Amino acid sequence: MPREKGLTLDLDADRLHSMYYYMVLSRELDRRIWILNRQGKSAFVISGQGQEGLQVGAAMALNPKTDWLAPYYRDMALVMAFGMTPREVMLGQLGRAADPGSGGRQMPSHYGHSGKHILTGSSPVATQVTHGVGIAWAMRIKGENGVVLTSLGEGSTNQGEFHEALNFAAVHHVPVIILVENNGYSISVPQSREMAVRDVASRAQGYGIPGVVVQGSDPLAVYQVVAQARERALKGLGPTLIEAKTHRFTAHSSDDDDRSYRSREELQEELRDDAVVRFREWLEQERLWDQEKEDALLKRVRHEVDDATDYADAAALPQAESIYDHVYGSSLA
Repeated sequence: MPREKGLTLDLDADRLHSMYYYMVLSRELDRRIWILNRQGKSAFVISGQGQEGLQVGAAMALNPKTDWLAPYYRDMALVMAFGMTPREVMLGQLGRAADPGSGGRQMPSHYGHSGKHILTGSSPVATQVTHGVGIAWAMRIKGENGVVLTSLGEGSTNQGEFHEALNFAAVHHVPVIILVENNGYSISVPQSREMAVRDVASRAQGYGIPGVVVQGSDPLAVYQVVAQARERALKGLGPTLIEAKTHRFTAHSSDDDDRSYRSREELQEELRDDAVVRFREWLEQERLWDQEKEDALLKRVRHEVDDATDYADAAALPQAESIYDHVYGSSLA
């Protein structure tokens, strides 16, 4: 795995193993959800396969006790590395009443968990950026020592909410990190037809804040730039825009067929830069991993995926009479 210049790490072997665990766990849970979709049990899938490395690297640079996430719909690895369990993820995917994000009311992959500092997302893209900036602004006003990381795809950076949020955050030195997971496609539209700039991070110049480009298939490089952005935010220096160049190994969603706009040759080339494979190879090169550890990890992960599936499948659906809960106030203050 090529290293970024000047890369220094404070991660011991256990933390590195944990990073790899969450990457593999997310990949296997994602694959299971696709199977459930084909069986008619999961209504909708929007996959994070290919983006696990950058998400885990980012999560590991944060403090779940003090920081917050305002994620987007591909962030399964991010939210699990930040504290959500496979059971909780699957409850949301199957729309169960015990879903911590919305009680089974949201679309799948709208991750959220107030007890674990994860804001439930809205379906309109980029709104989580304004929400994340709002949380970070409130934290600053209240004197709380933490930051917010909010994430989105590169296509969402063309929305007004993204620019309004960056402008406000920059002017008021809000402790927020904006992470763009650039997989090259806004649904079916390639980046070259979305924007004239090569790097989304260059848009930071318009707001007077740092813009950083990092290779998303290198979780350690992502860890470092997010850690640096967090330190900067905690010092009161304001936001950082980070663009992680990454890949989307699946169609946009279970309702999409990417064969109509992306060649199989292009996809095969991207698969050669799989963060899960590259990180395992790096661990092996550093003598931190071997086949025995790999076999044990896969056994553990497959058990956890089976357990999450069975648990959510057996869980209760929301009751019809609860349909108006948290929609209309029951009394006036």
